[in-house]
Amino acid sequence: MIRRLIVCAAVALLGLGVSRAQIVNRLRVDQDTFLRYAYGRMQQFNPDNLALADSLYNLGSQKDNFRYRCLALSLEMPVRFAQGEYERMDQTVEEMKGYLADRKDLREFYFSMLHEYCEYLVHIGRASDAMLEARAMERLASAEKKPVGKMYSYRIIGLIQSYRDNSYLAIQNMEKAVRFSREARAEQDLPNLYILIAEEHVKMKNFPEAENYLLRAEEYQRFFPSIRIKAQMTRAYLYYVQGRQDAFWRTYGALIADPLYKMQADADSRYGLDISYLRSKGLFEEALSKADSLGTSRDRYAQKHGIYADLGVYDSAYDQLHHLLNEKDSIYIKVQNEDLAILDAEMNNAQLREDAQRLKAQNQITILLGFLVMFAIAFISILVQQWQLRANLDEMRRKNNEALSARRAFQKAMDSKEAENDYKIKILQNRTTNVLTDYEDFLNS
Repeated sequence: MIRRLIVCAAVALLGLGVSRAQIVNRLRVDQDTFLRYAYGRMQQFNPDNLALADSLYNLGSQKDNFRYRCLALSLEMPVRFAQGEYERMDQTVEEMKGYLADRKDLREFYFSMLHEYCEYLVHIGRASDAMLEARAMERLASAEKKPVGKMYSYRIIGLIQSYRDNSYLAIQNMEKAVRFSREARAEQDLPNLYILIAEEHVKMKNFPEAENYLLRAEEYQRFFPSIRIKAQMTRAYLYYVQGRQDAFWRTYGALIADPLYKMQADADSRYGLDISYLRSKGLFEEALSKADSLGTSRDRYAQKHGIYADLGVYDSAYDQLHHLLNEKDSIYIKVQNEDLAILDAEMNNAQLREDAQRLKAQNQITILLGFLVMFAIAFISILVQQWQLRANLDEMRRKNNEALSARRAFQKAMDSKEAENDYKIKILQNRTTNVLTDYEDFLNS
C-alpha cells in the first residue's frame, strides 16, 4: 500500500513536467529521498511521519548533509503541532533556521517552512509571534527582492486578521498574497489562497463570492490532492451556514469516507466539521463532548456557545460567550493587539516605501519622456522656422527678380524712347538744313 502511494506521488509530481507542484524538491535532494518526503507531506498530520522523519534525520547525520535534516524537521513540525507538543515544534523550527537562515539559494524552502510554522502559531493563539515572523520574512524578502517571501508574509497577516475576526482586512491581505504569488510564478499556492478567501466570504455571508473562489481553487484539484479535501471542507461549511442540510450531509459523508481526509486535515478542523454535523442532526450532547476535544480554549468556548444556544440553554450559552470574550479581552490579547497594530503599521509602511520607490521610478521615466517630448518639440520648431525662413528667402528672391526684370524693362523702354528722340532730332535737323539750303539757293538765283 505504501509502495503504491509512493508511486502515485511520483506520478503526480513527475507528470507535471516543468510545472511546479505543490510539493517541490526545493532542497534538491536525490529523487528517491524526495519521493519518500513527498509521501510524508501528503499525510502531513499522520503520527507515522515521526518514524519517517527520524529515518531522514539519521541519514542526514550519517552523510553530514543538512538538507536531509531539514526534510526530516519539516515532516516533524506538523505532527508536533497536531499532538500539541508546541515546545518541540518551536525547537524544530529553530534548528531549521540555523541551517537555512544564511542560504540565499534555498530561500523558497525557508519561506515555505516559516509560513507553515506561522499558520500553526496563529491556530494556537500566538498571533503576535506569527506577526513577528511575518514581519521578519517580509523584510528579508524585500531586501533580496523575493516576491515569494512577500506572498507568504501577507498570507500570514491575512490569517492573523481572520483570527481577529476581521474578515475584510483578512481578504485584503490575502489578495495581496495572490498578487505576489503571481509575480513569483508560484501558481501552486493560488488554490490555497482562494480557499482562505472563500472562507472569509462565508463568514461575511457573501455566498456568491465564496462559491466563485471555491470554483477557482477546484480548478487545481486534479494536480493537488489536498486542494480537493480543503475545498470540500470549505464547501461543507458553506452549505452548513446557508442551511442547506442535505448538501452539507452529502459533502460531509464524502469527506469522512476519503482516506486523504485525516491525512490532510488537522484534528481541530475535523472536530469542527464533526460538531457542525452533530448540531445539524440535533445530537447536541455528542456535539458538546466533541467540543471538549478541541485543542484551543477559544474554539471550545465558541463551539459550546453555539451548541447551548441551539439547545435553548441561554444561561450556559451566555457563560461560554462570557469566557470567550474574557479570553479575547485579556491583558495578553490587549498587548497582542497593540503589538499587532504597531507591526501592521510597519508592514504598511514597508509597502508604502515600496510603492514610493515604484512611483519614483515612474516619475523618473515620466521626466525623461518629458525631456524627450520637449526636445522633439524644439527640434520640430527649429525645422518649421528654417522652412519658413527658406520660404521667406525664396519669396524675397522672387520679388527682387521681378523688380529687377521690371527695372530692366523700364530701362529698355527708356533707351528705346531716347533712340526714337534722337532719330526725330536728326530728321528735324535734316529738314532744317534742307530748308536753309533751298532758301540760299533761292537768294542766289
